[in-house]
Amino acid sequence: MSGSTTLSMLTTQVLWAGFILSMIFGAIAQRTHFCTMGAVSDIVNMGDWTRMRMWGMAIGVAMIGFFGMAAAGLIDPAKTLYASNRFIWLSALIGGGMFGFGMVLSSGCGSKTLVRIGGGSLKSVVVFAVMGVAAFATLKGITAVVRVATVDRVALDFTSNAALPNWVAGVLGLTPAIAGLGLALLIGLGLIAWALSGADFRRFDNLLAGLGIGAVITAMWWVSGSLGYVAEHPETLQEAFIATNSGKAEAMSFVSPFAYTLDWLMFFSDKSKVLTLGIVSVLGVVVGSAVYSLWS
Repeated sequence: MSGSTTLSMLTTQVLWAGFILSMIFGAIAQRTHFCTMGAVSDIVNMGDWTRMRMWGMAIGVAMIGFFGMAAAGLIDPAKTLYASNRFIWLSALIGGGMFGFGMVLSSGCGSKTLVRIGGGSLKSVVVFAVMGVAAFATLKGITAVVRVATVDRVALDFTSNAALPNWVAGVLGLTPAIAGLGLALLIGLGLIAWALSGADFRRFDNLLAGLGIGAVITAMWWVSGSLGYVAEHPETLQEAFIATNSGKAEAMSFVSPFAYTLDWLMFFSDKSKVLTLGIVSVLGVVVGSAVYSLWS
């Protein structure tokens, strides 16, 4: 079997795995009303921490799962989308604030927008289109030029990966993977314990959201960073992560993938526009939430 045929088969496996996991994500989010903005608004408006506890448990499970795989040598945190020697704190602060403001105006974050599209919301289709165009402009368009020339210039530069496990590893003389696992267990188990401490939280749907979403994120990291990893690409002879837009390991994110999905749809006949994990994640969440809505 030729290298190109093997690569094509692997790409198909990665994309199908990502699509199925995204469908599961969409179905769980539709059933449990898992939502970033909803978690915050429930606290502010009703003093209800249930959905925030869902988030806490999901984060804890995903942290432990990710660094557990890293300690086992299945994935390399230094080769993920988020690994960098620069901490662009001002860009993150301003971008996060703008995202939060827009999230309130549009009644949900990216994942919630996709879940609502699956449920038949036409408003969310408009949000998806506008968010996708804005994301593309910020990646490669006019706002990208402004971003790079302003807020991205304010950063902290490090000699190694700007990640907490690397700092802890340097201080304690550990490997970053072991330091990361230790931090994940400490923080992750703490978040899970905090979530379970709520008496009203210990119900099936809440546990499904926390454990299920966390497990899906962990599985997506494995698909991207382990299943899709090729030590030597047959065309470039360099290591590669198959079917990712960044060329690095990715999990589930829904801002840049909105832009990539619009690009793929608009230039569908262009053979250079191929499916990626980000695109199938967008499609999978919509399909998963739609299937659950019809089934329920």
